[in-house]
Amino acid sequence: MSENNGIDYSFEYLMKKINESGKQYDIQKITQAYRLAHEYHSGQKRDSGEDYITHPIAVSCILLELGMDTDTICAGLLHDVVEDTDCTLEELTKQFGEGVALLVDGVTKLRKIPLATREEQTAENVRKILLAMSEDIRVMIIKLSDRLHNMRTLHYRKDEKRRATALETMNIYAPIAHRLGISWIKEELEDLSFLYLDPFAYEEIDRLMNLRKTDRIKFIDSIKSKITERLSHDFDPVPTVEGRVKSNYGIYKKVYRDGKEFDQIYDRYAVRIIVNTVNECYNVLGIIHDVFNPIPNRFKDYISTPKANMYQSLHTTVIGAEGIPFEVQIRTYEMHQTAEYGIAAHWKYKEGITSKSTRDDNRLAWVRQILELQQNADDAEEIVRTIKNDLSSEEIFVFTPKGDMITLPKGATVIDFAYAIHTQVGHRMCGAKVDKKMVSLDYRVKTGQIVEIITSSNPAHGPNRSWLQICRTNEARSKIRSWFKKERREENIFEGRSELEREFRRNYIRIPEAELEDFLSSDMRKHNCDTLDDFFAAIGYGGISVSKLIQHLKDAYNRRIQERHELTEEQIMLRAKEGLKSKSGVVVDEIGDCEIKFAQCCNPLPGDAIIGFVTRGHGISVHKADCQNYLNQKDIPEQRDRWLPVRWADKDDSENESYFKATLDIVANDRIGLLADISVALAEIRIPMHEASARELKNGNANVVVTISVAGIEQLRSVINRLSKIPSVLSVDRCGK
Repeated sequence: MSENNGIDYSFEYLMKKINESGKQYDIQKITQAYRLAHEYHSGQKRDSGEDYITHPIAVSCILLELGMDTDTICAGLLHDVVEDTDCTLEELTKQFGEGVALLVDGVTKLRKIPLATREEQTAENVRKILLAMSEDIRVMIIKLSDRLHNMRTLHYRKDEKRRATALETMNIYAPIAHRLGISWIKEELEDLSFLYLDPFAYEEIDRLMNLRKTDRIKFIDSIKSKITERLSHDFDPVPTVEGRVKSNYGIYKKVYRDGKEFDQIYDRYAVRIIVNTVNECYNVLGIIHDVFNPIPNRFKDYISTPKANMYQSLHTTVIGAEGIPFEVQIRTYEMHQTAEYGIAAHWKYKEGITSKSTRDDNRLAWVRQILELQQNADDAEEIVRTIKNDLSSEEIFVFTPKGDMITLPKGATVIDFAYAIHTQVGHRMCGAKVDKKMVSLDYRVKTGQIVEIITSSNPAHGPNRSWLQICRTNEARSKIRSWFKKERREENIFEGRSELEREFRRNYIRIPEAELEDFLSSDMRKHNCDTLDDFFAAIGYGGISVSKLIQHLKDAYNRRIQERHELTEEQIMLRAKEGLKSKSGVVVDEIGDCEIKFAQCCNPLPGDAIIGFVTRGHGISVHKADCQNYLNQKDIPEQRDRWLPVRWADKDDSENESYFKATLDIVANDRIGLLADISVALAEIRIPMHEASARELKNGNANVVVTISVAGIEQLRSVINRLSKIPSVLSVDRCGK
């Protein structure tokens, strides 16, 4: 009895609660489920030392309190038998039917996550939770009940387990309970998590609340009496009046996060008035404002504008004769059931609800939306972070100029607002007005504001990459990435390769181009990339974060070097840094830094395979390895010893940032605007153009020759690839000189 707040979670207790519920349950089926669970869990103990069967009984009692149906109660009793015992789904199906078996299977699948890292486990867990919710919401309600009882008995677990479980509960399960509208479970999960995550703050708030407990009870009772007496003149029967105190975590958010004093929290005391109709809600509001003094700007109408979880109520904050502010919540009985039980209210007050009708409930549209937006996501931490944002309990309500309301998480920007209206509105956005005043794109909108999005008339207009760092919602970020993924593939490849090369240089990773695909193969498979270009493109549009890959790649590179050369890590770093300082961008390992010139016969670029030739009095002449002059002379005996290996230095290790001129020969169908399109394409990928000439060929085509600066051969290839995509361009070739 010790671990369950004095409650003896026995089967007799469950039967007593079923009889008190007043609902019709299949007692025979529930009894059969208990007997099977008791048989399979026989001999198993909880961390407290109690028989394990007390846990599934406790979970079923919570489900009963939520008003769930017979199959869900049975699944609550059986939710651990497949996971923790020899019982099979086939046996459950045979004894209890497919409905119970599917619910148990859904809960069991949420726990099977054999992945490598904690981040991957968390991300996959969230995906499975959302998928289970979209299939049958009862699976999630069982899981929430399971987590609630585990949190109530968390003090029996080891400290590190307590903190990890509390953090997961606060970040994932409490927000889900909020979005499902089950407020009492959400508040209890938050308070229990808060207790283990910040016990000192919890105890301080608890101490402050207990110091004033007697005065608080007296104050709330007096307010209830005053309201009841006033309402008795206008209502028969008199509406229900209840008193409540804000949860410890709710107070913590106001005090520690928002920086308010304890006495500045106006809604730490609240009175709830429950009436029969919507009209009565507004009538009672008028009476409350007549009896007490309302505090300006503290009125919220969630009846006309319900929250995303369908919560409806009138909120107003007033001050009584004692000078103490308190909140009054006014709602109908139906609204009250929705506020307390959320989507579970379907089962609590309606018979015959099926999983199919639940799946079609509009209140689960947000689950399917998150799943849709996450199906192409690659980064585990990003998935968890954005879903936590989407499940955020703090929302704002913003309006379009036509009066349509858009619900967004607190902190959302005008970019988030634009994409919430429509994808194309977001893509073509070029400015925004808030309450008829121009604002910057990083402006954070607030409840009640009217936002007008200014769009470009150019159909080719698209978002800016910087928006990914500005926007708050997963929806906006996903749509921006999708646009870049679809519309700017070549640019993405270029940006992605450049970013990866920068990180490689910074971490002394040098992989030959021919070996790069093999080196990245495991990461390519992990992120569903078939080719290197797919991998670079994913980096370019933000689907893959190089900063989160680099440590893993660095470790893989060190292992690769050790396997090939049997070097220690210190030797690897020394070897990587040897000879890297170079004024020319070329390192001659056998000689050190010396005068370098590039052969005009082949104009080598970084990335080209190169060879060095020792000249008489003019240092080293660097040629491409396939240069015809080198191929003609390398086997001449008197010249053979003058050819020696050279290599390109990494940019971060060169004394100067090196750029090299390259000339491109472009052949295209002659048309107006060709040269302009070439200039625009080069500008888009930030390539400087030094010279350009154009002439008409005898066959009617145009020949354009441009000289540009590039950092190396890979950048040149990206430029050639980009120019080849220009309409009417037939060929783009690198000139020999």
